[in-house]
Amino acid sequence: MNWEVLLPLIGFLILMFLAGLFTARQVTEGPGFLKDYFLGGRHLGGFVLALTMVATYGSASSFIGGPGIAYNLGLGWVLLSMAQLVTGYFTLAVLGKKFAIVARKIDAVTLIDFLKARYENKWVVIFSAASISIFLFSSTAAQWVGGGRLIESFTGVSYPTALIIFSFSVLVYVVAGGFRSVVITDTLMGIVMFIGTLIILAGTIVAGGGVPHIISTLSAENPNLITPFGADKSLTPLYLSSFWLLVGVGVVGLPQITVRAMSYRNSKAMHQAMIIGTFVVGFIMLGMHLTGVFARVVIPGIKVGDTVMPLLALKVLPGWLAGIVLAAPLAAVMSTVNSILLIVSSSIVKDVYINYIKPDASEQSVKRLSFSVTTIIGVLVFFVALHPPDLLIWLNLFSFGGLEAAFIWPVVLGLYWKKGNAAGAAGSIVGGVVSYILLDQLAPNLWGMHTVVLPVAISLAAYIVLSLLFQKNTENELSRQNII
Repeated sequence: MNWEVLLPLIGFLILMFLAGLFTARQVTEGPGFLKDYFLGGRHLGGFVLALTMVATYGSASSFIGGPGIAYNLGLGWVLLSMAQLVTGYFTLAVLGKKFAIVARKIDAVTLIDFLKARYENKWVVIFSAASISIFLFSSTAAQWVGGGRLIESFTGVSYPTALIIFSFSVLVYVVAGGFRSVVITDTLMGIVMFIGTLIILAGTIVAGGGVPHIISTLSAENPNLITPFGADKSLTPLYLSSFWLLVGVGVVGLPQITVRAMSYRNSKAMHQAMIIGTFVVGFIMLGMHLTGVFARVVIPGIKVGDTVMPLLALKVLPGWLAGIVLAAPLAAVMSTVNSILLIVSSSIVKDVYINYIKPDASEQSVKRLSFSVTTIIGVLVFFVALHPPDLLIWLNLFSFGGLEAAFIWPVVLGLYWKKGNAAGAAGSIVGGVVSYILLDQLAPNLWGMHTVVLPVAISLAAYIVLSLLFQKNTENELSRQNII
């Protein structure tokens, strides 16, 4: 066991643990438990909002799977990854002030709160909660495996032991502190991710003999490695373009991202977050994926892409510095997991239990149930992760596509099109999710574009057509109050 690498990681986990304990007192003692536990009281400043969006969006795919694929495909995957540059900016620009204003007026705590108030239909709520639970549970399992694999590679302990360490670390501060804990630790994680990216990129360039030497070596090995189309020419222009929907503009439909657009303090904080978030996301995505490509020169012959980043850090950096840098992918995985856990638990507790099972539940019982559900979900994911799936990045992107097909139009058109109604929203969610699952299983990447494109188009058509067919149901409380 390499203690020089391990000690910085232990220090990182202790820091996260203390953050969870510190925020637990604020959450359990403060007023408005649901608002504080799931939304942080809507008090996020620009810097914190930017970093919590970055840390939530950045995941095992960004720091492990993505660089691993870049290692195999070359600079084409770096170009594809830069579709993520607009994520935070576009989300806040599209949802922006209107979404936050509406959320405050209706006292929305979750995305489904907004959908419930906007469409006044229980089936919209139930279909939404089911979509969130299915797709985010699968995404959580993938992240859990990523965290376990990282700790396994750092420490040399068995995978089940590493999984236990990771599970305990995450559950302590998520269960204890809720959203407030998440945003505080996400801020720390975002800083670690940024610094780690800078260090590993610089170390790899030095170890590879400089950028010109690295590029010439890659070109000599396979000229396609330095083209936009990938080493195997699989990255066609249509496929690259479709990724702008999946990991770029489409993220406005991801519940774990949209909830951030409810939580900022004021418009100044939102504008600051748009600028800071765009810069940080751009740097991290470019830096990590470039590092994955450059690693091909420094450590050639790696067969399993997910092992590239840990092996590279140990190769090009001193042990103690490698430990600090390897905290970056661990931070990315942990921050994504804790945010997803809260989204899934809130969809069960707030959106289903309180809305339709026991509306008069006391705050104390809601506290106990929230803690219990979050813990149970974490434990269930742990058992699923004991038998890890392959290709974590594709599982994560599958989750992205399903959520975007379900929510992008009920959210965006729900904000800006008064004729949208419950029939359109329910049809959009069901049509998007069902078509996405069927296409993913039966005809993935049809016509050379990512599977998400057609379901999003089907979801849009269903929303518009059904809304126009059932116009008698258009008016609701939000439209009567001129909120929408």
